[in-house]
Amino acid sequence: MSISEDLPAPAGVQSDGTLLSLRGITKTFGPVRALTDVDMDVQYGKVTALIGDNGAGKSSLIKTVSGLWPPDSGSISWEGREVHLHGPRDSEALGVTTIYQDLALCDNLDIVQNMFLGHEPVSHGMLDESTMEIKARETLTELNVVTVRSVRQLVASLSGGQRQSVAVAKAVMSNAKLVIMDEPTAALGVAQTTMVLDLIKRLASRGVAVLVISHNLNDIFEVADRIAVLYLGRLVVEAPASEFDRQSAVEYMTTGTVARAA
Repeated sequence: MSISEDLPAPAGVQSDGTLLSLRGITKTFGPVRALTDVDMDVQYGKVTALIGDNGAGKSSLIKTVSGLWPPDSGSISWEGREVHLHGPRDSEALGVTTIYQDLALCDNLDIVQNMFLGHEPVSHGMLDESTMEIKARETLTELNVVTVRSVRQLVASLSGGQRQSVAVAKAVMSNAKLVIMDEPTAALGVAQTTMVLDLIKRLASRGVAVLVISHNLNDIFEVADRIAVLYLGRLVVEAPASEFDRQSAVEYMTTGTVARAA
């Protein structure tokens, strides 16, 4: 897949397209070392897949980038400058949005209310419902989300793929520069999975960096520009997706090395 190749990097992004750079990231929890000297780059307008077996450190890494857990050592650079994240708000202020498996949507609210939750526009002391509806509808249209009957549908009535679409649209409205998606196609059917994978490609085509964590290698090879593999807390390889096949990806995930070239 080739996306965003002709888009110029925006101001602040390094000339090689690197948006986020991790160097020497180490994280321990008591006697357990979750991450050890992890070096990884995430590029503007590209889909980077982070894969690894259970316990490899994927969750620890994304929670570190999301500001939930500070690293014990190492550095995080954003748009070429080192940053220190003291909490999720610091990460969000940079332009990082993390979409976890539970999506953090409110089932008792409709699509519009979820997309603007915590950032509702006010006019003359009242919620500007008209502006909210128009903006929500425009954003979903831009992302080619056409299966939603009305932006006033309760989120509880949506399918898994539609819920993912709302979460992604919410990230787009917040002007996210990096969207982290944790197992975005877990428990989805074929049609819903296709919808979410198309959304990921569309995000990248808009110049957004996407970091996808998934166990589904079919999905990974469908959307990823680059693949990074964690094994027992160490990043053992990071390379263009074209340099992997399924067998080599599984070998890296399960042994930390590969016996042959892909």
